[in-house]
Amino acid sequence: MCAFYGEKKPEPIAAPGAEHGDAPRRIPVYTTMDAPAGYRIERTIGLCWGVAVRSKDVVNQAVAGLRTIVGGEITEFVHLAEATRSEALERLQASAVSLGANAVVGARFDSTSIQPANEIFAYGTAVVVVPISE
Repeated sequence: MCAFYGEKKPEPIAAPGAEHGDAPRRIPVYTTMDAPAGYRIERTIGLCWGVAVRSKDVVNQAVAGLRTIVGGEITEFVHLAEATRSEALERLQASAVSLGANAVVGARFDSTSIQPANEIFAYGTAVVVVPISE
């Protein structure tokens, strides 16, 4: 999945603001910026993504159907969308980390309804960023 065929995978660089320890490694995800403020892109690795699909359960779908009669926000579907988006974002981050990235730039979300499920596709460009002072 690396953009440069045959390139040796570099040692991972800690994410900006990340502390070293036993905690799972997190990376920043930026949606519209080329690089986070105070950092520059040292190396572009390539495309990374995360996909999550969750089904609507019968009980929540029935309650949501009743809510459409009286109108208003359908909180059952809001929670489903939020959980699915969160899972896709976790998978996007895992994809980027597995490539040796410490940031994702140009991150986007796309969604599709595959009845009776909800799909969220998160994607972006895995990069290595370093502080501008280096």
